Amino acid sequence: MHQQYIKYSFQRLVLCLILIILTACTASQPKNTGDICDIFREKEDWYEYTQNTYDKWGVPIHVQMAIIHQESRFVADAQPPRPWLLGFIPWFRNSSAYGYPQAQDGTWDWYIDDAGSWWADREDFEDSSDFVGWYCDVSHRTLGISKWNTRKQYFAYHEGHGGYKRKSYLKKRWLIKTASKVERQAKLFNQQLKGCKAELDSSGGFFW
Repeated sequence: MHQQYIKYSFQRLVLCLILIILTACTASQPKNTGDICDIFREKEDWYEYTQNTYDKWGVPIHVQMAIIHQESRFVADAQPPRPWLLGFIPWFRNSSAYGYPQAQDGTWDWYIDDAGSWWADREDFEDSSDFVGWYCDVSHRTLGISKWNTRKQYFAYHEGHGGYKRKSYLKKRWLIKTASKVERQAKLFNQQLKGCKAELDSSGGFFW
């Protein structure tokens, strides 16, 4: 029994080390975050992941990518800035938002319970794309927001469904400007994607 436990622990350790190595190799930020074609060429499987999300949830690729672009600039372990107490003491962050989608702990747990898998990770782009698709689908079903309406989807994404119903975003001029910026980014991504979609489809999203 003791030997089996040691063997199991060793296997888990090896698996964890492999995952750490793979994450270190694949989690770097894309070099050109403003061009969706360059992103998909560099990140070989991201196009497939976002296409799977579109097939599953009906949320267009350019909408998914524009939201993630705004939230994290495609940085896997992105977090809100840490405030400093008295100007020199690092303090607790004001939000639990984390990863590519900047999903907060409670919302991420909701996603896992409702649609995700127990091993889903906010630092994993595939899971993050699926999360964004799931959340936008919930916004569509509960709030009637079109999955193609990036601006309204972003309002619901940022403020939560309750905040969107209360129209809390109307009191935040900076957020209105940000949502418009996300909308413009989505339109740009959509236009760019039209120019390379045939290339991506023919290669299966992989470039060697």
